[in-house]
Amino acid sequence: MMIRNTAVLSALVLLFGMGAGAPQPSSAQPAASAPAAGEWRTFVTEAYPGKRDSISFVDDTHGWYGTGAGDLFATKDGGTTWQKVASRPGTFVRAVGFLDRKNGFIGNIGTDYYPGVIDETPLYRTRDGGVTWEAVDTGEATIKGICAIDILRTQRIYQGKLVPRTVIHAAGRVGGPTGILRSVDGGETWSVIDMRAHAGMILDVKFFDENTGLVFAATSADAAEAEGLVLRTEDGGKTWREVYRSGRTLELIWKASFPAGGPTGYATVQSYDPKRATQLVIRSDDRGATWREIEMAQDASARQFGIGFVNADIGFVGTAAGGFATRDGGKTWERAPIARAANKFQTVTTGSGVRVYAIGTQVQAIDLPAPPKG
Repeated sequence: MMIRNTAVLSALVLLFGMGAGAPQPSSAQPAASAPAAGEWRTFVTEAYPGKRDSISFVDDTHGWYGTGAGDLFATKDGGTTWQKVASRPGTFVRAVGFLDRKNGFIGNIGTDYYPGVIDETPLYRTRDGGVTWEAVDTGEATIKGICAIDILRTQRIYQGKLVPRTVIHAAGRVGGPTGILRSVDGGETWSVIDMRAHAGMILDVKFFDENTGLVFAATSADAAEAEGLVLRTEDGGKTWREVYRSGRTLELIWKASFPAGGPTGYATVQSYDPKRATQLVIRSDDRGATWREIEMAQDASARQFGIGFVNADIGFVGTAAGGFATRDGGKTWERAPIARAANKFQTVTTGSGVRVYAIGTQVQAIDLPAPPKG
């Protein structure tokens, strides 16, 4: 149950700049250009009739987001201004992941799901900051579409030295069929993992090292029959085991967040049951090996989308009814002035702390002091 505790609420107001009943941002009400510290601000962006799905920053100034209309936007000033750098009508940009200011990947949802999407290429690479795209070559094997991109920077021993290594996974999709594109050399070569025997949909992916990873999924491609599902691999995707199943139909595990690559992470349980008011998130304290359910709210309208945690305690959830926030690891939640359907959160380090970006019907950010590690 959501706990309305005065002390907790006061602490949240100080930390997140919110209060019970705070108005939700809308396209007609952009935030002030210079909000007080700890307040969500809404950036001026090109109007889009729906939610934007993904945002990717490589530092506190350079970032990108895409739309279902096939447009890619970039900023060089932390989100204050955005420029359309590419447009590919017929492509649905569902996921964006950049390695640095020049090199990145753009995931397309693929055909036979959204009307008007005619592009069958699931993943593109850019080497010039998003201006031009080249199709990722996976040979004869491929997957239908992408819903999430995970970029892992790690190291390996090569000729007696530790050398940098970038492992990339691009997975999908909503509505199926399911599969993962995998690269262990920064995107130069790719392999394909067929996931159709394991899940009906894949909505998110997270790897902790080259071998250990998770997919956040549903048991069926049909939402009416789907149960929320989390799968874990310890051999780079060769085998998978089920580590969470919701046991309720009309549910998907939508997005996940493991702050700073730590052992504690969370994921949203997206319910399409119109009779269900209880909104749950799930939490793991062992890198996804086990999970437990946490109640976020009693609100049938608050169907969940994205989730983003700054550390093990401080985090945000985007829903169809606006945002929610916690500062005690999910024990208590309060409403936050985050625009509807925030689908993706990303935390970046700034000179004075951290900045959390959120993207959905709006593009927003909040600046916070650097939180204690946890």
